[in-house]
Order: sequence, then structure tokens, then C-alpha cells
Amino acid sequence: MAHFEALTLFFITFGVDFMPRHRRSKRGWMWNQFFLLEEYTGTDMQYVGKLHSDGDRGDGSVRYVLTGEGAGSLFKIDEKSGDIHATKRLDREEKAYYILHAKAVNRQTNIALEGESEFIIKIHDINDNEPRFTKNPYYARVPEMSEIGASVIQVTATDADDATYGNSAKVVYSILEGQPYFSVDAETGLIKTALPGMDREVKEQYQVVIQAKDMAGQMGGLSGTTTVSITLSDVNDNPPRFTKALYEFRVRESLELGGTVGVLRAMDADIGENAEMEYRVIGSDGPGMFEIVTNKSNQEGVIRLRKPLDFERKRQYSLRVQVENSLVSSRFLAAGPFTDEASVKVIVEDVDEPPVFDRGNYVLEVKEDARRNTVIGSVSAADPDDKRSPVRYSIDRRTDMDRIFDVHAGNGSLFTLKELDREENAWHNITVIATEYNTPDLVSRVPVYIRILDVNDNAPTFAANYETIVCENAKANQKIQMISATDPDEPSDGHHFFFSLAQEAAGKANFSVRDNKDNTAWILTRRNSYHSLQKSVYHVPVVISDGDFPRQSSTCTLTVRVCTCDRDGNMKLCNAEALTARAGLSTGALVAILLCVIILLSPQGFLCEKKWQKCGNKI
Repeated sequence: MAHFEALTLFFITFGVDFMPRHRRSKRGWMWNQFFLLEEYTGTDMQYVGKLHSDGDRGDGSVRYVLTGEGAGSLFKIDEKSGDIHATKRLDREEKAYYILHAKAVNRQTNIALEGESEFIIKIHDINDNEPRFTKNPYYARVPEMSEIGASVIQVTATDADDATYGNSAKVVYSILEGQPYFSVDAETGLIKTALPGMDREVKEQYQVVIQAKDMAGQMGGLSGTTTVSITLSDVNDNPPRFTKALYEFRVRESLELGGTVGVLRAMDADIGENAEMEYRVIGSDGPGMFEIVTNKSNQEGVIRLRKPLDFERKRQYSLRVQVENSLVSSRFLAAGPFTDEASVKVIVEDVDEPPVFDRGNYVLEVKEDARRNTVIGSVSAADPDDKRSPVRYSIDRRTDMDRIFDVHAGNGSLFTLKELDREENAWHNITVIATEYNTPDLVSRVPVYIRILDVNDNAPTFAANYETIVCENAKANQKIQMISATDPDEPSDGHHFFFSLAQEAAGKANFSVRDNKDNTAWILTRRNSYHSLQKSVYHVPVVISDGDFPRQSSTCTLTVRVCTCDRDGNMKLCNAEALTARAGLSTGALVAILLCVIILLSPQGFLCEKKWQKCGNKI
């Protein structure tokens, strides 16, 4: 009995509930303990406790039955005595307690002596788990030059033991490797910097080993470790520096605009954006000749040409260039300027250059009545080199395949080889070639645009093929046709045409010409009536002259046909010639049509139809 009381006091001390959950007014169960230590190492099965019913008189008529979690496997009961044993080694971290049910039944009738009861077997913790870190390894970054106490990273270790019981799961942290650079908070696991002025350019990587120990760090506690890889991140604490104080580049005078003159390289101990830099020209004896740009991929300064070089004009240039970090931390400005300067000498090398024309193109003019071998202008080119080689001129015949022009090989004067016609071709675009006598491979070309000036060498003519009619009942001075003129010439102040009746027709004229003074004229009747039976067609000769010098004129004939009209002047009937004039048919064709119409009314109509088809093919 004394032993049972001691066990009961032990359970109460550690908060173990070993009493059944269901209470009855009349109790028939009795047991000693329902509590086990985990990780039992004995060879025999571990005793759990004893079940006993008041109805058990010890004659073997009672059988004890155990059900619930682990019954029959983890826990076995002696059905006669009611003793319960654990069959296996138990782990509290795997399962902290088990709920079971027990009852006593009559062995013969299998009838329960009283209701089923529930009880709990709790597993008491021992310190059998070491602390484990959530990561291994950890990775962290902290800026270089950080002050003491700057936070780096917090590490965390967990212990599977029972945190509510003793110190088995109470963890403290300590640093095993990484001093004196870093420290760790014993309770929180926060790692901080412990040494000021750590320089990434001196050492970038640190390996820190942190230990977590349970039992509050006391002797006999279990421990675990992790590694923290700490990288010092870069800050801009180093200025860029040129590798030389003076750079010298040689470049040919033929270098194209935008071409690379040379490349500068400044060094910066920093990395990434802290090493990004910008270059610029801060002084030059050739203003605007050069520029320097930054190659962002390698942080080099590329000097490029902005204006053409000329060895004969200037053979050397001096530049002053500067490099500066793109980003500068205000924290380190006091350390000194984050810029550097260097001198650059550019030496221009001579190149044997082709001749250079004194103009980019030439525009020449010549009148279209110019005779052959007339000089119309000249071109001029010279060797820009010191040797001043003589130049020979020629025409690129691909631009003058008809050989209308030629050029004097020695002096560059251009002259005509053929007569010109502005109305055929008002512009000629040719190319003149200049070649050095001593170096035939050095060639230059220049476009020459030749404008052919107009000469009044064409007479004006009718603007259209005019044909008109006059009614038999026409009145005198009646307008029957407006005419205009055209002229392929192009006078500088525009066309001025003059119209009149030809002199030879003036005495017996049936029609007159009235000049409208606007490059048009009216054809007018000169009598009251016309008779188609007397004369069906009139030809009116019209003289057209221009106002340019020398004056040109021509006589054009207007055909007027006589037709029968109604009172309003609408045509009713014209003679055959007039009809053909309107329909565009010849007189013979019209006669054939009329004949076939008559015959179609006769029995021979079918034959005529075939003949008409034949006539029609000839029209």
C-alpha cells in the first residue's frame, strides 16, 4: 500500500491523470498505475498496472478484456489476473499517450459484470532528442564595413522532447567557429557582426558554426550544429582608377565618323553596380572631334571619332578624360573623390586619299540650239595629299550611253558631242570620274546635272483634232467652235498664242476667227444661211503664232460640215460626209450601210446581210 501511495504522489507531481474519465456512483475497478517512462531498456515486458473487479472472488470465473489504442499489440492484459504489460519500447515523441478501455466479463456466460471503463496510459518524457536546426547550411549576406552589432541572420533549432517537462527541450545557442567576426544571441539565435570594418575586398566569405544545446546548456545536454555561410556584400567604398596616366593611340585619317579611336580601361575594386562607371572628355585641343562612351558590358571607355580627320591639316590631338562611378555612397564621400583623370594623345596617320572635288555636285545649263563641241562648264578635283598628284577626268559612260557629252581629261571642262533637243530630254544626269595619274586605283566620282534650256523652235498647233458643224439656218456672227493651241516649248513667262484667219482665205471667207486674248479663239459664221446641196463641207485655215522669239507660227485647218437643224439649233440631218464625221465612218462605209438597209427590205435581204458582214470587216 505504501508503494501505491508513492506512485500516486509521483503522478500528481508531474500532472499525470491516471484516473478513469467516467465516474460512477458505485465503483468496482481497482488499479495501481497508468504511467510509463519512454525508451524502456529492460529485457522483460514493462509492467503498466493491474485491473481488478470487486466481483472477482479469485475462483477464475472472471475474464478481463482490454481494447483501445495498442491493445493486443503494444499492451497485453492477463485475462485472469488483470495485469497489464507493455510489449515494446515506447517513444513519447512518436505518441505521448494511449486511450484504452477495460471490462470484466463472466468467463462462462461472457456477460459483463459492469459497464466498460476508459483509462489513459501516458508516456513520460526523457531527454532522448538532440536539438535540430531548421536548415543546414544557412546562407546570409551583410554589407561590408558594417558597424558592430549589425544583424546578419537568425538561426533556429527545435527539440522534439517535451517542452513542458523539465529542460529537455530548452535550447541555448553558442558560436563554435567564426569568432571574432561574428556573435550569436544565446536565446534567440540571432547572429550579429562582432568586428568593425570588415572589408569585402580583403575577405568576402566567412563560415560560421553555431551550436544549439538542450538542458539549458547544462552538462549532459544533447547538442546539434549548423553552418552559416556569410558573404560580405559590396558597397561602393573604392574609386575607379586609370591603369595609366597617359594613353597614346594611332589612327588613320581615313577613319569613318563613329569609328573607334581607342579603348580606355579603369579599374575598380568594387563589383556590380558599385563598379559601374562613366567616362567623359573634359578637355581637348580639337573641340568636338572626339567623344567617349561607356561600354556597359565591360565598363570600358570607347573613344569615337565625331569629325573627319585630315593628316594634312592636323596631325596630333591631346585630350583630357575623366572616369567617375555612376553610383557613389554618401557614407564614403569623405574618403576622397570617386573620380580619376588621364591624358590621351591621338596621332593621325597619313593615308593616300583619292582626288576631292571642290563641290558635292554640279548643275550646268546649256541651250538646246548649242552646236557640237560647245563648252557648257567644268568640274575641278585635286589630290588632298602632300604629293599633289595630277588628276585625269573622264565620264562614266554608264551614265551617258548615247555619248552626248565629253570632258577634257586635263582641265575638267565639259562639252557637247551631239545636238540637243529639250523637248526630247530636258535633263541629263551624268557622272564625272577623277583619277590620280600616279595611283589609278584612287578614284572619285561626282554627279553632274545638265539642264537643257528652251529655245523657241516649235510652232503652236491645235490642242485637238477639231471638227464641227454649222446649221443651214445659222445666223451671221454665230459662235460654232472654240479652239485652243499647244506648243512643246516652255517660255519663261508662259505661252501667249495669237489666232487669225489665213490671209489667202480672208477675201472669200465664209467664217471668221475671233481671238479671245486668253490662248483661245472662237470660230464665227459670216452669213445668215448655208446650203448643204450647194456645199456640204468648208475648210477654215487658222493661223496660230506664239509670242516668243524668234516667233513661230503654223496654219491649222478646221473642218466645218453643213447640217439641217431645227429652230433651236439641234441637228436633224446631215449629208453623208457630215454623218461620217459624227460617227467616225468613211463615206464608202456609210453608202454600204444604206445600201444594205434597202436590200434587207427585198427578198435578197439574206444575201445582203452576208455582204454587210464583209463590208463591216473592212471598216
